[in-house]
Amino acid sequence: MNTIDKEDMSDSPASTPLQPLWKKPLVRHLLLIALCGEIGYAVLNISTMPVFLRERHYLPNGFDLGGRGLGEATVGLVLMAFLLSEALFKGPMGHIADKYGRKRLMTIGPIFTVFTSLASFVVPWKPAWLEILIFVLLRVMDGIGAAMLWPGAFASMGDAVEDNQRQQAMSLLNVCYLLGVALALPIGGIVDDLSGHPYASLFLASGLFCVVAFTAHKFLPDDRKVKQHAPVEGEAGSIMEIFHSARDIPQYLILAIITFAGIGFPMAVIKNFAIDEFHLSESAFGLLVLPAALCMAAFSVPMSKFGEKLGRARAVHLGMGLCSGGLIFISLGAFSHLFRNSLVFAVGGIPVGVGFLLAIPAWMASVSDTDASKRAANLGAVMAAQGVGAIIGAPIGAFLYENLQSINPHFGRYSPFIGCAACVTLGWVVGLQILKDKPRPFSSQV
Repeated sequence: MNTIDKEDMSDSPASTPLQPLWKKPLVRHLLLIALCGEIGYAVLNISTMPVFLRERHYLPNGFDLGGRGLGEATVGLVLMAFLLSEALFKGPMGHIADKYGRKRLMTIGPIFTVFTSLASFVVPWKPAWLEILIFVLLRVMDGIGAAMLWPGAFASMGDAVEDNQRQQAMSLLNVCYLLGVALALPIGGIVDDLSGHPYASLFLASGLFCVVAFTAHKFLPDDRKVKQHAPVEGEAGSIMEIFHSARDIPQYLILAIITFAGIGFPMAVIKNFAIDEFHLSESAFGLLVLPAALCMAAFSVPMSKFGEKLGRARAVHLGMGLCSGGLIFISLGAFSHLFRNSLVFAVGGIPVGVGFLLAIPAWMASVSDTDASKRAANLGAVMAAQGVGAIIGAPIGAFLYENLQSINPHFGRYSPFIGCAACVTLGWVVGLQILKDKPRPFSSQV
């Protein structure tokens, strides 16, 4: 155990329950970094960019207030650039953080996005190819910044707690992720609506990343002399780890890519969908999804424990089945006006949320059980495969959204959800075949 571990863990016994984690200053600072960081990335990529790149707003005198007038296909391409860059660089940045210090990278990475967010205002309008290229390059820089932040955050959290607290600490990081996505839509939408500009939340994202960088620089311990550590469960790996684990767990990687391709389908267009189909303001849509997302965050730990009692394979089967059912219910709006309203969308989201809470923790635990000697490598490979799936799905969903509306506006807008439902249902069928519960001597430790 290194010096940082001893200093941070000296104030609590080895067998502490979940609550004393809050008494550790390092844990609190890492949770603040994770929460503000995820809100920032979700505000930038899910809340702001889809609207900013598409909408055009003018004053009566013709002065342009913002928005680029680009299509959803371009939005999907820009989001894919972020996702791909983050996935490619997470592994290398994790190794660099071990060598040169996690604190250093966790400070520098968010600063990248402070400047890329603001640089979005000065991207030239013409020629069009250069405009799109610069937006793609800016989001690539954001992905590199995210890759510098997250491996260090997971590894630092793993070092900050005792072994018997690590799973709980990682659950808290996952809660911060859920809260970040949940809060990004309403906060970003409210900022844009109150200002009257589709770009106002770019300032919000920059401010959030300033908080992340300041917290990392001011409150994290200097770890430049820490020796390289073994990968922490929950820390994502690089895309190369997919190939290293392909021989051992090919079926898990296939399932991860299929399922998360589905999740990627509506990712780039979900906010524009609410504006176009339900005629909701940005803040109204954020408030629509906020209660469900907050409930997901509140029940994430209890539901993961229920999944353990149910059995990991059964929890994945039930969870993915619920997700599939909810998405099919939402997708019916493509075929009947009776299902084309925000209430149906919200109701359909309930089983999707519950299924997600059941399936994801049990799914990751099942992966960790495949080979204890390669646990971290397999988890990293599966998480990288999930990223690859999202990278595949996001531009396809955006392309369908933009181009199928010429055939039928409602069908075109719902088409990403149809693709999402199809992939998740296929993943559920595959999961029924490859995931089976069996006695596991180490199940209580995962």
